[in-house]
Amino acid sequence: MSYKNLEIWQLSKEIVNDIHKMTLERLPKFEMYEVGSQIRRSSKSVRSAIVEGYGRREYKQDFIKYLHYALSSNDETIDHLETLFETGSLQEESFYTVTHEKLVILGKKLNNFIQAVEREHVSKK
Repeated sequence: MSYKNLEIWQLSKEIVNDIHKMTLERLPKFEMYEVGSQIRRSSKSVRSAIVEGYGRREYKQDFIKYLHYALSSNDETIDHLETLFETGSLQEESFYTVTHEKLVILGKKLNNFIQAVEREHVSKK
């Protein structure tokens, strides 16, 4: 099995692509280098942390640690998205609503996945 089969990775990939495109096409130019840059990095960090954690899955504590990094980067991405919308830099409400919901769902899925990995780790002791 590959990390690409993980539902959390697939959803994070979709979000990364949506956010990347949004920052280049829907934000004012000045924002591309401010919060636009930060939201691109935080969303990509979610995806990367899932991949890195999966690569360390034989070491459950490392795997869990990287999944927590992914979760915290997901929370950061939500905050950046909310900031862009609240300040009016992102004016497309439908994009905001759909993307915000995807991020909330990803956060829930990451939480559930972390709990499953922790349960598996405890049961093997």
